[in-house]
Amino acid sequence: MPYIRPVSDLRNNFADISRVVHETGEPVFLTKNGYGDMVVMSMEAYERKLFESEIYFKLKEAELEAQITKKRYSHKEIFDELKAKISDRMKSDNA
Repeated sequence: MPYIRPVSDLRNNFADISRVVHETGEPVFLTKNGYGDMVVMSMEAYERKLFESEIYFKLKEAELEAQITKKRYSHKEIFDELKAKISDRMKSDNA
């Protein structure tokens, strides 16, 4: 169930809102004059959402690419390419 609080609670009950977002990992929705105004969430939850969004975007991109091409890769081809890229990056970082 979503946590909905008036925006004035951000000033008056900040510690409680902070506790809720950190303990539950869920956002708190703040209202102003009865309408949605802001969302407060912990940094960990925000970073997790960004990561999930990035993964979703990359999967969607891969799905669209798969629809327009017939080329398919084996896991060996993918891992060999990744290992080569990692090796190249490590060499350039050490140079």
